[in-house]
Amino acid sequence: MSSRIRVVVAKPGLDGHDRGAKVVARALRDAGMEVIYTGLHQTPEQIVETAIQEDADAVGLSVLSGAHMTLFRKVVDLLRERGVDDMVVFGGGIIPDADIPELAKIGVAKIFTPGAPTQSIVDWVRAHVVTPVA
Repeated sequence: MSSRIRVVVAKPGLDGHDRGAKVVARALRDAGMEVIYTGLHQTPEQIVETAIQEDADAVGLSVLSGAHMTLFRKVVDLLRERGVDDMVVFGGGIIPDADIPELAKIGVAKIFTPGAPTQSIVDWVRAHVVTPVA
């Protein structure tokens, strides 16, 4: 029997809109996952520290401000610096299609753009996030 998937949902940077992140967090929670929502205005350092302390299996980032390339990269880099190589990072928000391949190259496993059905996010997390056996 495996343990429940643990996901940190975070809003890095100065973006003040978190409705989408809350909707995703609730959908993941309602699907039986453990969700830790960090709230607004988190630094990449705070997000990584929370993810490590909470022993998360995944980190879901939401950015609407246009700073996704910098903020997502920083989170991925900090996880690597801390020796965390088994935590899946995915994201969403207002992200141009042209930026998605570059985000994949730096280690962001999946990007969900506006209008993505919450069930597709839940299904993707279930299919791509491995939890340790309890």
